[in-house]
Amino acid sequence: MGIVTSQSFKNTITTYLGFGIGALNTLFLYTYFISDQYYGLVAFILSTANIMMPLMAFGVHNTIIKFYSTFKTKNSLNSFLTLMLFLPLLLIIPIGLIGCFTYEAIGELISQKNPIVKDYVWYIYVTAIAMAYFEVFFAWSKTQLQTVFGNFMKEVFHRVGVMLLLFVVYFQWINVDEFILGVIGVYILRMIIMKLYAFSVKFPVIKFYRIENVSSILKYSSLIIIAGSIATVILDIDSFMLGLYIPIEKVAYYGVAIYIATVIVVPSRSMQQILQPLTAQYLNDNNKVALKDLYVRSSQTLFVIGGFIFLIIVLNINQLYELIPEEFSGGLIVVFLVGVAKLYDCLMGCNNVVLFNSDYYRVVLLFGVLLTILTVFLNMLFIPMFGINGSAFATFLAISIYNTIKIYFVKKKFNMMPFTIDTGKVCVLIIVSIVLFYFWEFPFHPIINIALKTMLMTLLYVLVILKLNVSEDITLVIKKYLRLK
Repeated sequence: MGIVTSQSFKNTITTYLGFGIGALNTLFLYTYFISDQYYGLVAFILSTANIMMPLMAFGVHNTIIKFYSTFKTKNSLNSFLTLMLFLPLLLIIPIGLIGCFTYEAIGELISQKNPIVKDYVWYIYVTAIAMAYFEVFFAWSKTQLQTVFGNFMKEVFHRVGVMLLLFVVYFQWINVDEFILGVIGVYILRMIIMKLYAFSVKFPVIKFYRIENVSSILKYSSLIIIAGSIATVILDIDSFMLGLYIPIEKVAYYGVAIYIATVIVVPSRSMQQILQPLTAQYLNDNNKVALKDLYVRSSQTLFVIGGFIFLIIVLNINQLYELIPEEFSGGLIVVFLVGVAKLYDCLMGCNNVVLFNSDYYRVVLLFGVLLTILTVFLNMLFIPMFGINGSAFATFLAISIYNTIKIYFVKKKFNMMPFTIDTGKVCVLIIVSIVLFYFWEFPFHPIINIALKTMLMTLLYVLVILKLNVSEDITLVIKKYLRLK
């Protein structure tokens, strides 16, 4: 896993940099510089655009990865890439035309609880297009095993842009409406820069030769739209539905809690960028030994790292909430429930990549459709009863069920499991750490308390991980940087 470890490490650094900037934005700048209502509006726009993104992309960002290594001649490869550039327009244009004629109806529908949303519906459409083509160009560079710059753009660039805009609105150089327009502009600019980089890595040669397996490509793209939508819906439908049921400022409170919990999957997001093309290549080459090794080692590595981040968050959450406005502190249960769900995502390793690049993706899509229906139903059931905590519980249940189904399916079809005896050891370590440290508070400033508890927990966690040697890759990295033999 040399190239995986190398690029994953670089991607993890940039992703954490992005999340650090995002944390500054989410926990402090947004909460102090603009009203809760407009914060909730921005969260609603971006979440809804993210839900639409797989549809706008027509599944192309997944299709490029799956089929790229199957083309052996330049003409067929260039024709395939040409198709990938234009395919998203088959949905973007019709959806735009429908939106023009039904704008009022759509606006009325999604703004029943929060009328402020109505005037910003077209922002969602434009942002979804920018997000979609960004993913297409990122996938373009992934096929060349170049993921670091794209990951920087995906995780850092737009957050820096938003941070600058927040300071600009704070100094009253622009108003809040102009700020929201600026946020959309940042996503558009990110897409353009990613396009320029992707084309510098591999410049497109527009060809329209006949593609032999075009029917398989189109079928996969069409179906993978559902797969991408399912994954996105499970992650973002909660924020969208909260905006339909409760005052929009509470979407902001929920967004803060979700952002905190999402930090757990940063290493997974970083590693997935390079796991995608490698997994597709192993599947296309029918290299079962390499595929199984990648599956198990990615799970072990991500679970160890994700478990460590989960502990940092859970053990310090009470102190962290003392640093931000009091009204945002109602998300403790949200952080824990969604945090556990994200930890389960880490445990999956490259499971998703295996399924979506295999011939079994159709069956998984069926499970996903049923689960999406279940997710919507659970949110409709629990949000009116428990508000943001109900939405978090619905998300926890949905992700847990979906992940369990996918693990079972990979076991049945590929005879691979991500779990080993070391998985149990890490689970015990996480539970023991929570018992030892959660109720232990220092009588100092919250920042000092967070630092002290994190240092003590880190020392224990690293020593135990080294002693148990539960992940060969993690052990090698720790010994390298600690200069141990």
